[in-house]
Amino acid sequence: MNTPISAVPRNSEDMVQAACEADVASIQSLLNHYASLGDLLPRTKTDIIANLEHFRVIRRDSTVIACGSLEHFTPELAEVRSLMVSSDIKRGGLGRKIVENLVETAKQRGVGRVMALTYVPEFFHKLGFTTVNKDIFPEKIWGICVNCYKFENCDEIAVLLKLK
Repeated sequence: MNTPISAVPRNSEDMVQAACEADVASIQSLLNHYASLGDLLPRTKTDIIANLEHFRVIRRDSTVIACGSLEHFTPELAEVRSLMVSSDIKRGGLGRKIVENLVETAKQRGVGRVMALTYVPEFFHKLGFTTVNKDIFPEKIWGICVNCYKFENCDEIAVLLKLK
């Protein structure tokens, strides 16, 4: 019998780490759970593997309990994508740790702006992001959004953090 993630002893570190190939199934499982609820778009195993270098994870008992990725559109613009925390341990600061790590990575790479599309803008506001119009991100809209089944009726809210 598997121990529920919430019953796994909390690691005081809960370290954000680069994702590895062994994390792919856990990442996909976490993302697919939220995709089934309509909270984010599904990502295929192939897509996760192709973008694995962009993912950061927090693991407990070798299971991914939180993940997020930083994907670049241009040297100036990156996006926080696929940010999720296991549903039975939300509100524990793990999402914040992932985003802070991704923002620090963006700063180290000289990125000027980090954006996200979200249903929870308040979370990002606490981290210094501001709500903006999606139209200021043509790189995102015409690179990824145009292929989304929600393209004509997108209900996500765009947020932006200026780093420079």
